[in-house]
Amino acid sequence: MKNESIMKIKEKRVKSVITKSNLPATDLVLNPYVGCQHACIYCYADFMRRFSGHEEEEWGSFVDVKINAPETITSGTVKKDCLIAIGSVTDPYQPLEARYGITRGCLERLLKFQPRLEILTKSPLVLRDLDLLKQFKKLRVGISVGILDENLSRKLEPYAPSPKRRLEALKKLHEEGVKTYLFVSPMFPEISDFKELLKLSTDYIDEALFENLNIKANNRKRIFDFLRENKPELIPLYEQIEKKDNSYLYNLEQEISEYCEKAKIPYRIYFHH
Repeated sequence: MKNESIMKIKEKRVKSVITKSNLPATDLVLNPYVGCQHACIYCYADFMRRFSGHEEEEWGSFVDVKINAPETITSGTVKKDCLIAIGSVTDPYQPLEARYGITRGCLERLLKFQPRLEILTKSPLVLRDLDLLKQFKKLRVGISVGILDENLSRKLEPYAPSPKRRLEALKKLHEEGVKTYLFVSPMFPEISDFKELLKLSTDYIDEALFENLNIKANNRKRIFDFLRENKPELIPLYEQIEKKDNSYLYNLEQEISEYCEKAKIPYRIYFHH
């Protein structure tokens, strides 16, 4: 866990914690925090620095806590049949959630409205809220795991729980009757082993989702620094993909589709190319 004493933690009040979504098939998003302690080097959400007064700060070094978030949830912000995604640009169960309980407070307020809910996290802390999760009629929880290798995961996701612990959380959620999905994201070319991830999780997921690594200006240096240190032989491939040569991703999509259909695993692919 990242040392909170060296993080900039700010409590702030917001007008609403629920906003319109730009995500596919999602009506609204709910993000209890700005920033994320996990400090994943590939995270695209660090664009939030520009809009939150943290432009000069390193991603993973700050978190703004939306201290009044639960009380902003009202009948005017939630419609019964809308789909709300919790955790689109932050992890709702990052370590600070254990102290502040903002995500739990939001879930408590959402219960009476019974919207369709999707929660995405890397953290087993989600298990703390099983009592609430099981009261929603239309809810599912996704756990994000892109890389199984513990050593590489620690370098890419410095302060996130281990892949093993995340898969164990998926299993526990399933055993408790919660609908689950595995979010294989981001898929690092020639590093992520989606077949092994599926072999380990197929028995306790309802669906598998796949998202490719999205190399952008904000994360490019961190990604290529990682490759130079750990997988220099892959740099030409990543440069090829960055230049929008889509042959690798098209082939990977085909491979995923064929594997999931043969194994009868429900799946969706969200590749950007």
